[in-house]
Amino acid sequence: MRMGRALIAVVVASVLAAGALAPAASAHPASTRAADPSTYERSIPPLTDDRGRTLTLRGWNVEDKANRGEEALSAITERHFRDLRANGFNFARLLVFWDDLEPTRGRYSERYLRRIERILDWAREHRVHVLIDAHQDVFGPAFGHRGIPEWATRTDGLPFTPNPDDWFSEYFQPAVQRAFTHLYEDPDLQRAQAAMWQVLAARFGRHPAVIGYDLINEPMGELREGEDLPTAARRIEAQHLTPMYNRLARAVRAKDRDTWLFVEPTPIVGEGVPTGLGRIEDRRTVYAPHFYNTAMEAGADYDPEAGWIEAYEAAVTAYPARYRMPVVVGEWGPLNNALPNMGRFYRDAVDSLNRYGSGWAGYVWCYGGGYCAVDERGRFRTNKELTATPYAPAVAGAVRSDTYDADTRTYRLAYRASARPGVTELSLPPSSRGWRVTVTGPARVLGKPSRGGRPVVLSWYGAEVVVTVREAGPHGRTDHP
Repeated sequence: MRMGRALIAVVVASVLAAGALAPAASAHPASTRAADPSTYERSIPPLTDDRGRTLTLRGWNVEDKANRGEEALSAITERHFRDLRANGFNFARLLVFWDDLEPTRGRYSERYLRRIERILDWAREHRVHVLIDAHQDVFGPAFGHRGIPEWATRTDGLPFTPNPDDWFSEYFQPAVQRAFTHLYEDPDLQRAQAAMWQVLAARFGRHPAVIGYDLINEPMGELREGEDLPTAARRIEAQHLTPMYNRLARAVRAKDRDTWLFVEPTPIVGEGVPTGLGRIEDRRTVYAPHFYNTAMEAGADYDPEAGWIEAYEAAVTAYPARYRMPVVVGEWGPLNNALPNMGRFYRDAVDSLNRYGSGWAGYVWCYGGGYCAVDERGRFRTNKELTATPYAPAVAGAVRSDTYDADTRTYRLAYRASARPGVTELSLPPSSRGWRVTVTGPARVLGKPSRGGRPVVLSWYGAEVVVTVREAGPHGRTDHP
């Protein structure tokens, strides 16, 4: 999501009017938080795999918005997944478009399904988990974007005026808002959306790379006269999104019983607005908000004293704590990543995301400028290397603590090993100095972590284990205490 300058005043004024940014009013330093983590860390469960291990997903969105039809997804290559894994990432949120999958009602593109399958095969080869994201921007091609097909777009003749300089403002055009209402309320469109997801679930539910389905990207809706934005967002989430997610969950489960379902609030959550979503009646559901700030998306630098991250964290943790759902943030990362405070932003953001979430996907893994994570040669663009840190993709036990100190380049994981056999995996990004891995407790490390890689830890059943990963000094010694 990217909001232009023209929309900033509207969004911020609406949010302030509703009191949604109240936790940030005291402008706490970035080292403090608006919410005591003990109030939600015990309540938000972890993501787990089929062996019961605690999972952590770290990665990036992968997309091809430029090509469609016969060329759809052609910009995504095996290099994306090879480079993700080489930099220590294990997760990709793959954007797929309903308008490419079902360009004519009732006729699904076999070519498109094969393209998706080829991408999933690359991900499997490089051990990258994939979240299949049903993406939409400004609803779809009827408004010059991608997502819901034109045949499923109903506007009742309401006006639409393109605004290419501030495309996110197009969500507030009457025709776009009415199209969302019809998608949520019209029985035939409800059935069509459910059928589309059944096609995907039947085809890819058993693919080993697929970890989940993101049922719709950044859903929006129709504002009522006199309604401020936070109030509208909560109503849309309660009255439209919650029933839609439950419908789609039932549809998917008819084809795929086990793959995780990811559900998003409206993008307004990015301003610290608690969601109005209700209970999703499915045992394997993940809360998947996005993490964007309107001012930063319009070009402003990060202000560590503004309290935005603290307000976001307080708001975004209430819902999954209440309904006992894991959290994976599906998109985050500013456009202007080289501004003076952006190094601080990446450190603060990663610390916050890791406190309450089971993972995240930055926006976006591509080779060039703009939002791209890396340049044409595959080198991290300024400050984005701060996303590549040591972590544990899978822990065979209950995690006691999981921390990374960017100043000392030290990662520590404490866990109680499970009562059944299991392997704890580590992921270490490339390092010219190398890494040192030590363990305390009845456990041992297998593998060669010296320059980065994927060592594993084997431990005695039920043992208390502490794993410490430190970057070595210039001559191979560990400089940090």
